[in-house]
Amino acid sequence: MDLLLTGGTVVTMNREREVLVAADVLVQDGRIAKVGRGLKSRNTRRVVDVAGKVVLPGLIHGHLHACQTLFRGRADGLELLDWLRERIWPFEASHDAASMRASADLTFAELIRSGATAALDMGSVHHYDAVFESARDSGFRLVGGKAMMDAGAAVPEGLRESTTESLAHSLALMERWHGKHDGRLRYAFAPRFVLSCTPELLREVAKLAREHGVRIHTHASENAKETEAVRQYTGGQDNVAFFHKVGLSGPHVTLAHCVWLSQEEQDILRETRTVVCHCPGSNLKLASGIAKVPELLEAGVAVALGADGAPCNNTLDIFHEMRLASVLHNPRVGPRAMTPMRVLEMATLHGARALGLENEVGSIEAGKRADLTVVDVSGLHAGPTAEDVLAPLVHSARGSDVVHVFIDGKPVLKDGVLTTLDAPAVLSSANAHVERILRRRKRARG
Repeated sequence: MDLLLTGGTVVTMNREREVLVAADVLVQDGRIAKVGRGLKSRNTRRVVDVAGKVVLPGLIHGHLHACQTLFRGRADGLELLDWLRERIWPFEASHDAASMRASADLTFAELIRSGATAALDMGSVHHYDAVFESARDSGFRLVGGKAMMDAGAAVPEGLRESTTESLAHSLALMERWHGKHDGRLRYAFAPRFVLSCTPELLREVAKLAREHGVRIHTHASENAKETEAVRQYTGGQDNVAFFHKVGLSGPHVTLAHCVWLSQEEQDILRETRTVVCHCPGSNLKLASGIAKVPELLEAGVAVALGADGAPCNNTLDIFHEMRLASVLHNPRVGPRAMTPMRVLEMATLHGARALGLENEVGSIEAGKRADLTVVDVSGLHAGPTAEDVLAPLVHSARGSDVVHVFIDGKPVLKDGVLTTLDAPAVLSSANAHVERILRRRKRARG
């Protein structure tokens, strides 16, 4: 069934970065057929008037942890390594398949409600089928995989696995999910970070990813103490340099954070076209630091945006990340480096590259998947009406301003209401599961 969005301001993110006023978007068979004015189709049975609103490519998170959303607000006041070892890893080890599904449902409900249509996700060690099942049923576009952890200090029993187990489990998930549901679900190998993986595991991941044509998604250089621990673990090498040595670099690799980079590592990222994901909310909350994003962008490195996990942010609203990315770097590089267009590129085009989907999503152009987000920027917090629509989108808009969201041309949010998820039921389930986990942990501690 065709879909026609009429009369909106269309931020195309095409090669010319056109912004078309009072324009239409025609969707046929889940893909964008035409963009222009006065479009009509004899087969159109769904016409949505978006006059006075902005039509964006669906916004994309380049780094996420759906498995952690259940634990929002329960890991505050800690730096990265303590945050992982004292709170997050024990919480993740407490998951069963049902609680993982509840966490994923809450994640995708929040993402869709705030205008996101796709994400690159890293799960916990177990129960990742539940995350794919949630994305399947909610209509969300997901590239994701289970966390791989065959090493590391203070790893709880529930997250420990051997190299053989980690690889076998990952390959089985890839077989079950990669490319399924018309390509909306795709697999990515997800070794957690250098400190939780043996070099043998990383080398095998590099080999398998190239053989099967799937992405690699991991963390690098997030925290100063972590970076120093990596040097000790690897005999003096930094994160990105070590990853490059074992084969984890290239355009099919996405590295989250990259806050503490040497010049050599910045050169590696540029030369190998490895994708970086900037997570400003998480980096600030965990006191990790501020990545040199303007310099990376100027060097030609693709830098996406991501919320990371709910317990280290504590919101998954990508408008929040856009706002932070637009202003965070100004004291150091000046107020003109992170323009609204540059930030929107991070949340759309670069996000698509982070997922390996740059030919499918990220802009509103004929032939691409019809992942579309419609935003109303006429509210009090964004008024009066601006000459340039990009400024209120990046500096003033909120996830709650999103009116409609379409993925493959199908409505997953209509007039601000989720269509594939029951918001009250999702929240009720999340509350019940986290309370159950907390009671069980309390009993275990005596």
